[in-house]
Amino acid sequence: SVSFSPDGSRIVTGSWDGTARVWEARTGTPLFELRGHKREVSSVSFSPDGSRIVTGSWDGTARVWEARTGTPLLELRGHTLFVSSVAFSSDGSWIVTGSWDRTARVWEARTGTPLLELKGHTNFVMSVGFSLDGSRIVSGSKDRTARVWEARVSTPLLELKGHTDRVRSVSFSPDGSRIATGSYDRTARVWEARTGTSLVELKGHTNIVTSVCFSPDGSRIATGSNDKTSRGW
Repeated sequence: SVSFSPDGSRIVTGSWDGTARVWEARTGTPLFELRGHKREVSSVSFSPDGSRIVTGSWDGTARVWEARTGTPLLELRGHTLFVSSVAFSSDGSWIVTGSWDRTARVWEARTGTPLLELKGHTNFVMSVGFSLDGSRIVSGSKDRTARVWEARVSTPLLELKGHTDRVRSVSFSPDGSRIATGSYDRTARVWEARTGTSLVELKGHTNIVTSVCFSPDGSRIATGSNDKTSRGW
């Protein structure tokens, strides 16, 4: 997993060697290493203001770090299996984590206080993300669905059905009107975020679609795949 800082000056990377690292983005100079997880680091993300980093690990925890120094700030404990995905809300006040224990959890980002548990998936939660306004969460699962939740009260809003294999990656469009999903069925799909209507299926990859994201203006989607290609749509 990799993530740019909001100002583009740094990159954080998470690795199966159990560490995350922060790098100077223009030169590739390593700045420091984040050590503390006991297993693979599966997901990393900067906070919107660039002051913190959150990491998720197969050790079942997420951790929050001071982004300039690498000082450990918080350990988020509660999941019973691998933490597969982490994300900050757009204002940096919340963190959402997805786990192989079939749940997603919402945490207060400054204190690590657990706020909500999102239950409904029937298999591993593989990817999570907030809408830009922080009002909704999307989760993708090995159960072949994505789900949309009301972020403040853990209310399930929608179930996105159509993929024929696990949903590996999820992303809201910047304006919150659409959701993109990437799947082991070798396709990506775009959905209407308020109704769950399937809008378009993106076909062309010859292997698992592992990652999806919208461009900043929402007009394009990028997909990455185990077929060793990325595509723009």
